[in-house]
Amino acid sequence: MIFGGVEVNGVTFLAAKKVKISVTHGKRIRETSKDDEITFTKEDVDGLILPHNDALVIYLNVLDFKIKRVLVDPGCSVNFIQLRVLKQAKLTRNIVHATNLLARFNLTSVSTRGEIVLPTYAEWVTKSTFFEVMDRDMGYNVILGRLWIHGMKVVPSMYHKLLKFPTPDGIKQIIGDQITTREMNAITLSGKKYEGINK
Repeated sequence: MIFGGVEVNGVTFLAAKKVKISVTHGKRIRETSKDDEITFTKEDVDGLILPHNDALVIYLNVLDFKIKRVLVDPGCSVNFIQLRVLKQAKLTRNIVHATNLLARFNLTSVSTRGEIVLPTYAEWVTKSTFFEVMDRDMGYNVILGRLWIHGMKVVPSMYHKLLKFPTPDGIKQIIGDQITTREMNAITLSGKKYEGINK
C-alpha cells in the first residue's frame, strides 16, 4: 500500500518530479520541473464501477502479443508469466531452464519452471522484463511485481485503479480493467464452495 508522502523509487505518491542535479563546490543543487508531476485527482475515479476494491488488472503488450489478465502487485518481489502463455506464443524454446523455490505468504514453497526475458511495451515505453515461468494456475496470465514497477518508475494507485509513469513524452497512464477482474472473481467464486455462501 502507498500512502501520501511515501517514496517509491525516489518518487513520491503525490508527485513525481523530473530532477536536475548539478554540483557546485561540493554542494548538490536540485531543480525540479512541474511539467512531469504525477498526481491523482478526483477525476481519475470517474467511470469506475463502485465499490472499487478490485485488484489492479491491466492489459500489457509483450512482443507482438496483447496479454490480458495482468495483475499489478506491489507486494510481489518478482514477475511471473504462465507457461501456457509462452506455449501459445511459441516462445518455450527461449525459456532458460532453472528451478527456483519461492516462498509464499503462507510459508509454503512453489517451484518455477524456468526464467525468460521478454520485451514489454507500455505507452511507447519498451522494457526488457525478467519473468519467472510458472506452470500452475495462479488466476492471472502475468503478475507484475516490484521489479517491473520500479524499472518503469510506475506509481500505482489501487484506489484509482490506475498506473502513472514518466516517459520522454511526459506522464502516461494505464487504466485498470475492472470488468475483466470482476469476471475472474465471479468464475473463481462459482468454481469453489464456501461454507456459509450460497450462490
